[in-house]
Amino acid sequence: MIGNFDARTPSGPLDRKWTSHKDHSRLVSPNNRRKFEVIVVGSGLAGGSAAATLGELGYRVKCFCYQDSARRAHSIAAQGGINAAKNYQNDGDSVYRLFYDTIKGGDFRSREANVYRLAEVSSNIIDQCVAQGVPFAREYGGLLANRSFGGAQVSRTFYARGQTGQQLLLGCYQALCRQIAAGTVQMFPQTEMLDVVLVDGHAKGIVTRNLRTGKIDNVAADAIVLATGGYGNVFYLSTNARGCNVTATYRAYKKGALFANPCFTQIHPTCIPHSGDYQSKLTLMSESLRNDGRVWVPKQKEDAKKPPNEIPESDRDYYLERKYPSYGNLAPRDISSRAAKEVCDEGRGVGPGGRGVYLDFADAIKRLGEETIRERYGNLFEVYQKITGENAYQVPMRIYPAVHYTMGGLWVDYNLMSNIPGLFVIGEANFSDHGANRLGASALMQGLADGYFILPYTLPNYLAGQMGKRPSNDHAEFKKAERDIRAKIDNLLKINGKRSLDSIHRELGTLLWDKCGMARNKNGLEEALRKIPDLRERFWSHDCGIRVPGDGEDFNQSLERAGRVADFLEFAELMCLDALARDESCGAHFRDEHQTPEGEALRDDENFADVFAWEFQGNPATAGPKLHREPLHFETVHLTQRSYK
Repeated sequence: MIGNFDARTPSGPLDRKWTSHKDHSRLVSPNNRRKFEVIVVGSGLAGGSAAATLGELGYRVKCFCYQDSARRAHSIAAQGGINAAKNYQNDGDSVYRLFYDTIKGGDFRSREANVYRLAEVSSNIIDQCVAQGVPFAREYGGLLANRSFGGAQVSRTFYARGQTGQQLLLGCYQALCRQIAAGTVQMFPQTEMLDVVLVDGHAKGIVTRNLRTGKIDNVAADAIVLATGGYGNVFYLSTNARGCNVTATYRAYKKGALFANPCFTQIHPTCIPHSGDYQSKLTLMSESLRNDGRVWVPKQKEDAKKPPNEIPESDRDYYLERKYPSYGNLAPRDISSRAAKEVCDEGRGVGPGGRGVYLDFADAIKRLGEETIRERYGNLFEVYQKITGENAYQVPMRIYPAVHYTMGGLWVDYNLMSNIPGLFVIGEANFSDHGANRLGASALMQGLADGYFILPYTLPNYLAGQMGKRPSNDHAEFKKAERDIRAKIDNLLKINGKRSLDSIHRELGTLLWDKCGMARNKNGLEEALRKIPDLRERFWSHDCGIRVPGDGEDFNQSLERAGRVADFLEFAELMCLDALARDESCGAHFRDEHQTPEGEALRDDENFADVFAWEFQGNPATAGPKLHREPLHFETVHLTQRSYK
């Protein structure tokens, strides 16, 4: 294994760890910062905030994204809000409560120290974004407004209608543009990272492909920051943008970076149901809607085909309120998703195929008035009407769970550095904060915390020992990595089969959804592990494989997609291996064999209170990955059976 598998968690009391760690970390003096070059891959909230902040500090930053503009990063799709422990509502919130809710929401499968730090810096994020002009919703008197989200009994979520991610990204983008204008940040849009370059065991560069011209290039630096998001699109259908992929993190894994908890994938309960094979993605309806919308299905199967307004109140099952009275419609995402699947499996689902439940705003409109609901969620209702043709002010929305977020990612220590020295991983691309299930409105919190307030303190701790060690990009390792990438591109172009990329990817996604989706079991996972290598072999087959038209030295979106699907086909096997090895249920990882009498996830803390970190060992067909375990120590919280009743 390259590097060191050590979490480097500071000693001392939990609420002093971060302060003490900062006080004892090495620094880079202002006049030396301009001597260091840092590559940031990804320009969403995590990458954009990191690049802007490092540029502001005086480092020379090169920021790469495959979109035509940093403004098109998938962070814009986050709708409902961002958590922070400011206790503006005076309802009992605190840093500790946000920390505990996050640990509990992740079903006690995340590192205490990392999660406490996240809660600790959360309030700073709001101050930063307000100073940037982010138009958060405000109360009548001008104070910032808050709303509730799943898994919490306080109102700690700051929001900008249903556009929170977009507004936060605009604030981040203007900070990034300021540094671009100042010359501290160079932006490289429409450029995809295809490999990490290691020199003497340290990450010292990347290989890229210009998506407009097809030109392969390499870039040297003193440190690399990956902020490339999650891998939910391995399922084909997800709420992610079509371009979201696993390539950057998976190829870093193949260079020696450990991949942690890949089976931890979140299913979001509030999505517009799948309506046909023509769909290439699914659309999220923000969890914030569950503040005012009530989730229900008919009590009787025979009523499932009736129009909702013809089903009387007495014949409706508000199943979340019935099963989880303390949290009701704001139960966490994994629990709410499984509950929706359960009632649909019973034959009480609504809409085409019976794969939907109602999200009803009639009571809220009656209580608050339609205008108030429009102010809170208007753009979400507009999106819903454009897609379904239904007016959710008049009839209930139909929703069903869909793949949304990935809690797994590259393993990182307390400094957000992977086991490869010099390779830092932030935001959704790492595994560090959410355990087995992410609470709503915590993704934006983590991305901005990592980029604005954590990485700028931990990166210098590494850079301080790297003065003068940046290699030239004509080093032999750069040339070898470039040759390997060219060879892979040539192999993709030579397949010349008959199948479309979408057909292979859709087949993989269906297999994963059925065998490694909302529920998993030993037999299903073993079946998936038999079928995935066969599907991968067919992908590369000259007789029945995929066909990639065009060539590599040109604008070629089919080639882009082929490389990403090829990585998904390998990564899917790692996901299923991880799910099979974790012989327990926890959070979004629900094994049918391990559940309480009430049908809830049943953990095995004695055997599985660990981070599972996988090491690449070579061709998956001949050498399976090696498992490393990081034991999770809980000094402050007590491991208990998670309950939201």
